[in-house]
Amino acid sequence: EVQLVESGGGLVQPGGSLRLSCAASGFTFSAYPMSWVRQAPGKGLEWVSSINSGGGGSYYKNSVKGRFTISRDNAKNTLYLLLNSLKTEDTAMYYCAKGGVGGDFSDRGQGTQVTVSS
Repeated sequence: EVQLVESGGGLVQPGGSLRLSCAASGFTFSAYPMSWVRQAPGKGLEWVSSINSGGGGSYYKNSVKGRFTISRDNAKNTLYLLLNSLKTEDTAMYYCAKGGVGGDFSDRGQGTQVTVSS
């Protein structure tokens, strides 16, 4: 059974930073691309970033490019997302998901809330 557990969210002021983590179990983590997706209040699920299985390639939504950095540690079965220069429009529930760009992201965790507000 796929299990994904996110952590690291919180309340931060505009311009601030957070580091999200996702602990994976129940599948061979190192064999799969992984993604972060988010859902803002009243909106649909939105893809944010993906990383390939070996960590050598990463992809970003245009609005977060240059501010967010995705990474992974296959030895620890953990996915990360570093969020810098946060904006109010980044406020959302952030989920890690099994699969890469174009996936349905049906295998995802319970999420961690990121709130950007002054």
